[in-house]
Amino acid sequence: MGSYDITSLAADVNMMGYANMEQVASGIHFRLRARTFIVSEPEGKRVVFVNIDAFTSLGYVRQSFDALVDGIENSIIQAHENLRPGSVFINKGELLDAGVNRSPSAYLYNPSEERSKHKYNVDKEMTLLKFVDGQWGPVGSFNWFATHGTSMSRTNSLISGDNKGAAARFMEDWFEQDTAERSYSEEFVSDAIPRRVSSVIENLQDSHTGLPCDFNHSTCGGRNELCYGRGPGYPDEFESTRIIGERQFKMALDLFSKASEQLRGKVDNRQMNLEHLILHKEMIRYPSSLSHKYIIQEQMESHYPKPILLDTGEMTKPYEWAVSSLELLSHFEIMTNGVMFNITFLSFLSEFTTMAGRRLRDAVKRHLQSSGNIEMSGEIHIVIAGLGNGYSQYVTTFEEYQAQRYEGASTLFGPHTLSGYIQEFKKLSKSLVLDRPVQPGPQPPDLLDKQVSFLTPVVVDTTPAGDSFGDVISDVPKNLSLKRGNDLVTVVFQSACPRNDLLTEGTFALVERLERDDKTWTPVYDDDDLCLRFKWSRPKKLSSRSEATVEWRGPESASRGVYRITHFGAAKSLFGSVQHFTGSSSVFAVT
Repeated sequence: MGSYDITSLAADVNMMGYANMEQVASGIHFRLRARTFIVSEPEGKRVVFVNIDAFTSLGYVRQSFDALVDGIENSIIQAHENLRPGSVFINKGELLDAGVNRSPSAYLYNPSEERSKHKYNVDKEMTLLKFVDGQWGPVGSFNWFATHGTSMSRTNSLISGDNKGAAARFMEDWFEQDTAERSYSEEFVSDAIPRRVSSVIENLQDSHTGLPCDFNHSTCGGRNELCYGRGPGYPDEFESTRIIGERQFKMALDLFSKASEQLRGKVDNRQMNLEHLILHKEMIRYPSSLSHKYIIQEQMESHYPKPILLDTGEMTKPYEWAVSSLELLSHFEIMTNGVMFNITFLSFLSEFTTMAGRRLRDAVKRHLQSSGNIEMSGEIHIVIAGLGNGYSQYVTTFEEYQAQRYEGASTLFGPHTLSGYIQEFKKLSKSLVLDRPVQPGPQPPDLLDKQVSFLTPVVVDTTPAGDSFGDVISDVPKNLSLKRGNDLVTVVFQSACPRNDLLTEGTFALVERLERDDKTWTPVYDDDDLCLRFKWSRPKKLSSRSEATVEWRGPESASRGVYRITHFGAAKSLFGSVQHFTGSSSVFAVT
């Protein structure tokens, strides 16, 4: 197991949530991480699975890119160094109150006979793997559950792992507290990963007005702005994030505690890159409109009823707007001896709707079971782990595509995209069963040299005359006594741009508790904890001065005692040198 900080620029970078150009980073809700597990046969094949609390899109900043790459690499290195004999257990269960279908009208386009086979119009099942070290006991858990990690809104400006990152942190924190008196050699790593999330959202509440929205178009009075879904903590997006994350954590904890089905046997994987999906001798084309009229007509017909707004398949400046190759991965299959038990992970670049995911899962499962391989004669578990290694928008069923709601309109390759995916995953499945290689296909292009960045570097950081970096601008009230689980304490510091040093595996803010010797300060909470928020701001857009605001709401679990808040940062001089600084608030009591 491995875990490493991938938190990027907490200032000046456009976050582009829902294409909002005004959403610019200005602090940290809690840090992002790359989490890794490795499974391996003794002296045999091994598979690495990495999940990151991020979604890369729409823009390039080298410093941010490097933070992601370095974090992923270090996470894998950690997992490799921690690789030891152990066991993997699997468990499943239904989580009913963490996701709803955002396009129920499109779901109804699917055949009634098919819909009647399923209890819900979204996937409510969570699958969890529990990793147990042969010597030290449990060392990690990864779970897959279908809900979007978008509890934070398009106006949020704090870096956040959202409800998925929160669920992972809650699980890791629980284990740390549960084993506080025991000695463990390595950090417990937990992760919460989305699966076929296309049509499943975590915004469980209805429209802003309380009136019913138009069922087919999600509008109220002709306006879709009044029909945005709202989280269970509305209007507090941080509370919505906590609630949905906590619900996933509690389900994962229950599955973790009861996991008893052990996986044994073979580990294998297959990977394929496709330049085009070929289906029934016809190419599933990119959504393009070429120069010749007959080709334009053909293109329009192949995507009907979707009107082509952007012919992204033909837009190549400064590089291809749509993915030039589709990467399909069929991850490791693990079988038990005796009662056969198989788990296969399917990874790809797209978001599948609930029914599209069900069709892919069932098709691959039937294909494996009909292979004649005795190892496939028992129960087979298919886990769809989408959004892998890239992004190619959405995949709907043919019927859902006809509705042309958001998911259908965002299915890049037309109404038969799902059939193409199913066809190719059957090939991967067959190669796994027969232990045969597959043609890897064309490698995705390396676009690093073609990237364009519009973020200017930090020029200089300054403070008002007579002030120093780290000075307290607004301190805690004198003789403050903070009640746990309720009161909020806020401190403002003279600061500098966080882009000067990301403080990877460190923190911009720290809550410290004074030990009984009245000399030693012990770190208790930092900017990776959901109870603390680090906010950064400039008085004016182009100002070289800046302030850091640290907010901390002491949780119920906080110990009584004397505390202070400390800020860490790095300031850049006009000549380019970077100087680190710290500053601390006055002390206050927690009761």
